[in-house]
Amino acid sequence: MTQPRKAADLGITLPLLPLNREFTPRYGEVEHVAPGVRRVLARNPNPFTFHGTGTYLIGHGKVAVVDPGPLLEEHVAALLAAVAGETVTHILITHTHGDHSPAAAPLKRATGAPTFGFGPHGAGRLIDGIEVEEGGDRDFVPDVVVTDGDVIAGDGWEVECVHTPGHTSNHLCFAYREPSALFCGDHVMGWSTTVIVPPDGDMAEYFASLEKLRQRNDLVYYPTHGAPLKSPQAFVAGLIAHRHARERQIEACIAAGVEGLTEMVRVIYSEVDPRLHPAAAMSVRAHLAHLVSAGRLRQEGSRYRPGH
Repeated sequence: MTQPRKAADLGITLPLLPLNREFTPRYGEVEHVAPGVRRVLARNPNPFTFHGTGTYLIGHGKVAVVDPGPLLEEHVAALLAAVAGETVTHILITHTHGDHSPAAAPLKRATGAPTFGFGPHGAGRLIDGIEVEEGGDRDFVPDVVVTDGDVIAGDGWEVECVHTPGHTSNHLCFAYREPSALFCGDHVMGWSTTVIVPPDGDMAEYFASLEKLRQRNDLVYYPTHGAPLKSPQAFVAGLIAHRHARERQIEACIAAGVEGLTEMVRVIYSEVDPRLHPAAAMSVRAHLAHLVSAGRLRQEGSRYRPGH
């Protein structure tokens, strides 16, 4: 194969994901997205959060807050205004990135509600003695540690914890049983694929968690960023196919002599704004680690070769 210069040269077509970027941000307002479910959007738009963090409120009267969001006074004030006259009984955290969990602290001080989560940042790695990256919310420690299959019940609502490591090792989804919905954090997002950043992020675990969700019967997903996802199992199947195709592109690059991370990103993401290449490199690095661990590739310094 002639050394490729762009993605089309690899001869591997990525499955087309039906991404939905139609979303009108209404910062600080209470939006009723479904019976018993409200959302308040934080004003923290960026390439990773889309239009911002969507904090969900479950129930009425006595409510749970899912992913309080970033440490923004404006957003905390909007959340407290949204629950005025009600009692916050639970604060649920999908994971400990800075756009999801930091506002739990002031919300807890204001309401007295306990926090629920899988554990502190890197909790799924610390048990193996692996130190994770510095980018997470290192201050968050849940009052109540929950794991896969645990049930959290409130006044008129109930959620099941679904451990979905991959984006982070402590990532949880919360299955809202009555309407058969899933608060899926960053594990699945309808506007973009999810960035996986080793060592806390792990592509093999992400594949397994996607397959776990594909086997469920949830009718709708509520991601923390972007619009709700209908027909979620089909979308998850598309994500799995997309990720597998991306790994075939990486293997095709290496077979053609493109053996370094930066060069691979330049080819694979040739049609993407170069300003986004550093973010893309994070997921390519995670794919490479997965391929090496599976024996499909081997690493020699900063270069990669076909495995044996």
